[in-house]
Amino acid sequence: MKIFIACSKYFYGKVGSIKEVLENSGHEVVLPNCFDNPFEEYESGEPGTPEHILWKGNMMRTHKSNLRDVDAILVLNFEKKGIPNYIGGATFMEVIKAWELGKKILFYNPLPNCSFTDELYGTDPFVINGDLGLIR
Repeated sequence: MKIFIACSKYFYGKVGSIKEVLENSGHEVVLPNCFDNPFEEYESGEPGTPEHILWKGNMMRTHKSNLRDVDAILVLNFEKKGIPNYIGGATFMEVIKAWELGKKILFYNPLPNCSFTDELYGTDPFVINGDLGLIR
């Protein structure tokens, strides 16, 4: 299976070991945007400036191309700043785009309790509870 990994840039340090397990199980992995430079966004300028708006828009435009040729999206949702199973806005947008494209939606941990939990349930995700062996 070809799997796109989506997560907060603050979780990129966990991606390598998960990628390795998936690849050793025969899966192909597509890494998140800016994986090699997680904080590239901050180089584009302050939020709300024309430079940052352009950068952010370009990143959002990649969601469809990132997901078009994969079978599934795996959302790595860990605790961030005391928020269990966190996902941010960009990851939420990737989940919705994957759903629109008919891709399998996998969550590493249970869905977060947040303002868009109902929408996440609406994508009919499969929660693996940290067990990468469940991905087939």
